[in-house]
Amino acid sequence: MAGPFTADQPSILDLLNLEYIEQNLYRSSVVFDAQRPRLYGGQVAAQALYAAGQTVPDGRLPHSLHGYFLREGSPLRPTVFQVERDRDGHSFSARRVVAIQNGEVIFNMAASFTTPRSGVDLDAEPAPAAPAASTLPVWGRHNHESFEFRAAQPEQGGYRMPSKFWIRCTASLPDDPLLHAAVLTYTSDISTGLLALESDGMQSGPSLDHAVWFHRQGRMDEWTWQDLDPETAAAGRGLYTGAVYSESGVRLATIAQEALFRKARQP
Repeated sequence: MAGPFTADQPSILDLLNLEYIEQNLYRSSVVFDAQRPRLYGGQVAAQALYAAGQTVPDGRLPHSLHGYFLREGSPLRPTVFQVERDRDGHSFSARRVVAIQNGEVIFNMAASFTTPRSGVDLDAEPAPAAPAASTLPVWGRHNHESFEFRAAQPEQGGYRMPSKFWIRCTASLPDDPLLHAAVLTYTSDISTGLLALESDGMQSGPSLDHAVWFHRQGRMDEWTWQDLDPETAAAGRGLYTGAVYSESGVRLATIAQEALFRKARQP
């Protein structure tokens, strides 16, 4: 049995290199140093989707996922992923995944997979106009290895996090559509669309639940544009939606997330 993989700068490929324990059971053995206060939610979601994808018939790719962040995960522990095979139908495969640390579920996910088919290819709205990545400053305040950010709302402008930005994976990714979908999932929780609603000390907080719909295949080692928009904030929660586009303006995925939205706690 492989021991925990410890690295200062693990790549996204290290994070998705899940250890097969037995049927329907996988483990991530990447352990970070104590400088990280919590486990990044997008990492757990990406790993859960990738684990589920190992159990579906060949050729079936994710078309949607819905996940709930239940407990704060620790970056100092391995995470175990248990997959439930709900159904393999003629066209679709349904899976449920729980992510476990120290005997407790920290995240659960329902995901559906299908074989890509030809048919109509339409969008109700064209891709938003976005400045070229080369014209935007690098966003430096992040600790996500293997990624480069170019934000339309720069740090110099006082933005805590960007809601409109280019991002690409700097690691060389293989031609594996499931892996690219998992990497997109990783990036889908990397910022927030709620910043425009923040005022009077009210601030977007930890993610509560998260959904991604995959429309078209794309490469995550090329630039993708994330465009996140606030929808509403009430009862201590905020909701935003967003879309992920390729550099050529093809809509790859749609995102929706609800997060805590309340006065920031003092350290």
